Amino acid sequence: MSNESRKQLLRNLPAVHRVIVSPECEPLLQEYGHTLVSKTVSEVITTIRNRMLAGEEQQAPTMEQLVEAVERRLTLLYQTHYRRVINATGVVLHTNLGRAPLASSAVDILVKTASGYTNLELNLDTGERGTRYAHVEDLICRLTGAEAALVVNNNAAAVLLVLREMAKGKKVVISRGQLVEIGGSFRVSEVMAESGAILHEVGTTNKTHGYDYERAIDEETALVMKVHTSNFRIVGFTHQPILEELVRIAHERNVPVYEDLGSGSLLDLRKYGIGDEPTVSESVKAGVDIISFSGDKLLGATQAGIIIGKKEYIKRLKRNQLTRALRVDKLTLAALEATLRLYLDEEKAIREIPTLYMLTRSFEDLREAAEELASGLRKIFHELANVSVVDGVSQVGGGSLPTEELPTLLVAVKSSQFSLNALAEAMRLVDIPVMAMIRKEALLFDVRTIFRREIQECIESVRRAFANIC
Repeated sequence: MSNESRKQLLRNLPAVHRVIVSPECEPLLQEYGHTLVSKTVSEVITTIRNRMLAGEEQQAPTMEQLVEAVERRLTLLYQTHYRRVINATGVVLHTNLGRAPLASSAVDILVKTASGYTNLELNLDTGERGTRYAHVEDLICRLTGAEAALVVNNNAAAVLLVLREMAKGKKVVISRGQLVEIGGSFRVSEVMAESGAILHEVGTTNKTHGYDYERAIDEETALVMKVHTSNFRIVGFTHQPILEELVRIAHERNVPVYEDLGSGSLLDLRKYGIGDEPTVSESVKAGVDIISFSGDKLLGATQAGIIIGKKEYIKRLKRNQLTRALRVDKLTLAALEATLRLYLDEEKAIREIPTLYMLTRSFEDLREAAEELASGLRKIFHELANVSVVDGVSQVGGGSLPTEELPTLLVAVKSSQFSLNALAEAMRLVDIPVMAMIRKEALLFDVRTIFRREIQECIESVRRAFANIC
């Protein structure tokens, strides 16, 4: 393009004020206001001008096209970056998607808590200052059998706090096979070093015996620590002493035992045919002195680190200055309390806590959801794709029950008429994004992690995404 042609092209770009006073721009002015619209029009015109100068635009946009570009930019500006996503991956506790969804009762109390003042640190009986932990401590103790409890902002924080208070400058004896690294490069050995505790490994990667602990414990030992290995398992020729034996060995030498349970289940999921996870109360009954676990994994609440144990030790943790830096806010406490109250009735907990509901969904429920989703997708693709319901497996996720596979149903979309990868990408960019899977040349939707109320939303999101690639 010649310089004269480029100059003429630039002259065809309207001035900002001409766009502002155009009839096409009037709705935007009413919705967003003159200042923001004027600034956005200027930005859009500058972008187009730069593309013209670079030879990327060969003609000036019409007024309608220019205003449409302004509207798209304004819509994007007001669209929240943090958004709700439909989880069609089948991973129940998907870390990238926020892990545990909250029960409706927890959502209700969150709204009430966020929209007004609360008795966060006020004792309503006395009218004097209280403690924020009182709102959940009694509940946690009732549900676990522990003497006392404390809540911090996540389980990693709980581990750091316990080690800092109980073992700074002293030895912590731990099995070599439990020195794992979990998501986000969180290593047990490194957090131990950060706390000031001195790591003392015993046993081997696959086998640790009671006598390994007996030989290691001395007058410099502050804790014996047992760590849940999260999403890592050693199988085959292995051995670890049972918890009761570990407690006996430590207590005979006047050393407390700390167990990092990781996920921490309040219900025995084994009776529902799911995994082999011990419950938190089993560790309490075994005599473990301090136990910590997550709030947003198998418990099914919000992110939190729950610490329970003997009163003398929890009292020390509460007094540690680090506790204030790690404390939870009113919203976390509100959601956690509402979730914990559901556990007072196990049937209600299974029915109303989303994590437990998804883990225990009946096959009939999955079948109905799969057929509804498949029917809706067939109406979108018609003869351009084959949509079928097939067997599959879901995962628990979040470092919980790593070897457990839950039988499920998948809605599979196969096509040679359009790109499944392009559709999957487009599904992430619509108003309500849908996260699905592509395996063996099929786009797969696992209905276990799609709420029934989300089925029609999922269909609509796929429809919009498909329209954007066609």
